[in-house]
Amino acid sequence: MDFQAFKDWFMSLGTQYGVNPIIFGSIYVGAIPFFTLSVAWVMRNLRKKRSIILPLLSTGFFFVSAYLYLIIVGHNVPLWVYAFIAGMVIFGVISTVKKIRKKLEEPNAT
Repeated sequence: MDFQAFKDWFMSLGTQYGVNPIIFGSIYVGAIPFFTLSVAWVMRNLRKKRSIILPLLSTGFFFVSAYLYLIIVGHNVPLWVYAFIAGMVIFGVISTVKKIRKKLEEPNAT
């Protein structure tokens, strides 16, 4: 795929949905380290038998932060985007739970 064609398509999404694609992309990429730290926080609290409510809320927030920006700031967002976001959230929850369970089952996870 031609980089210029990709750039033109990506930038046109901002006009179509009323969001700044640079901000969306920055939030999306910028949330990755915070999401990872939140997952580690969940695992640490599980190992120490502490509450995981706040770390789970943090993990969920960073997982959907870019999409929250799209929903709050955007307009004319089609229904399929909401369905896609819901699917991503469900997939993320399932994969995160699996990852946490796998880490907890490892012998050196104590």
